[in-house]
Amino acid sequence: MINMKQKSQWKNPFYTSYSLSLLLFFAGWGIWWSFFQIWLTTKEGFSGAQVGIIYSFNSAISLIMNLVYSNFQDRLGVKRNLLIFCAVLQIFLGPFFTWLYVPILRTHFMLGALLGSIYLTFAYLSASPMFEALAERISRRFGYQYGQARAWGSFGYAAAALAAGYLFTISPYLVFWSGSVIAALLLVTLIFWNPIRNSNNIKKFENISENQREATPPTTKDFLNIFKIKSLWEIAIFLVFSGTFYTIFDQQMFPQFFTKFFSTQAAGDHMYGILNSIEVFLESIMMGLVPILMRKIGLKKTILLGTTFMFIRIAGCGLITNPFGVSCIKLLHAPETAIFVVVMFRYYTLHYDPRISATINIVTGIAGAIGQIILSTPLGILRDKIGYQPTFLVIAVIVLCAGIYGYFIIRDDNQEVNGQPFEKDNSSIIKISVDKN
Repeated sequence: MINMKQKSQWKNPFYTSYSLSLLLFFAGWGIWWSFFQIWLTTKEGFSGAQVGIIYSFNSAISLIMNLVYSNFQDRLGVKRNLLIFCAVLQIFLGPFFTWLYVPILRTHFMLGALLGSIYLTFAYLSASPMFEALAERISRRFGYQYGQARAWGSFGYAAAALAAGYLFTISPYLVFWSGSVIAALLLVTLIFWNPIRNSNNIKKFENISENQREATPPTTKDFLNIFKIKSLWEIAIFLVFSGTFYTIFDQQMFPQFFTKFFSTQAAGDHMYGILNSIEVFLESIMMGLVPILMRKIGLKKTILLGTTFMFIRIAGCGLITNPFGVSCIKLLHAPETAIFVVVMFRYYTLHYDPRISATINIVTGIAGAIGQIILSTPLGILRDKIGYQPTFLVIAVIVLCAGIYGYFIIRDDNQEVNGQPFEKDNSSIIKISVDKN
């Protein structure tokens, strides 16, 4: 059993530093990403099929870069070099959208979609899992709750989305330039506030056993062996038909669907910004509560609960015909997201080698990217043909099938434990079984 002194989170400089980094990253991302689909459809006039192509390009490029980034970050260990590189790229968000992305999209759509996907992937889409993976790794080594730190990221996203609802109605370009300003603050934080430089912080907060576990850097063979793990590919298939719809439903379709309930586009944009902010504020709360839930009922049951929330939420949006009802059921996205962010990370570090947790997270993330590539454009075309709500019901059926499949393939908490043991509320540790892979 890991014997670590329980210290106040706020007295832990690693917790405060990484909480602030996550808050700034997700604020800088959320202030424009939350309105990206609305911007493409209402301001630039692109069809559902064209938006699907843009999201497919995003997924295809991120599929490659996620592997590159994760391999690089696992080799860097606790160093921030990659995060700093991403923050530098994020500073150019405003200039990129104003003077490059928009003009090329208007004149040469496919070229613009490709260039935009390359930039957005390098700066944001592939950066997001790296910020989360490093914060999670630091949490295990220096003794704080990752879920609570990640909650600040959700809080930042919510606050930014709320601000974006006002800025976007004035000028869409304000949200992109605001992203550049927040990125500059993030860069300063990453460079000048790194608690690991202080040896006293290391002595006071370091988990010695966790440090010893990761003392040997992963080799190329360790990375390649990931692709031989059968159970990892089984969970990847589960995520293809569940986690994929975070992007397809929540970002590619729902924003414009919701704004159509209102008499004017400006009113719809404003109300969507408020709804999105409320939802993500709830998400930040759930980030702190979900770890308590998973220690009560276990990882597998919590993951399946998240899939159930996803099914109810998407099916509900396909059946409810008023904005209040849609708003209420959309809030189920808060516990669902917290479950998939926090619990899936813990699932990987329980069943697989924690030294390569970033790469494992990305390998399964690749499944989601593949799902987006395969499904984004066809579902965008389907939406153009039959409308939003019938398309939502099709998606809900797919998620239901994924949940049934997940019930049979997701490992129990005491099965094939090859990483950090899972600690229950009663402080007993689940017995480690022999790896069956």
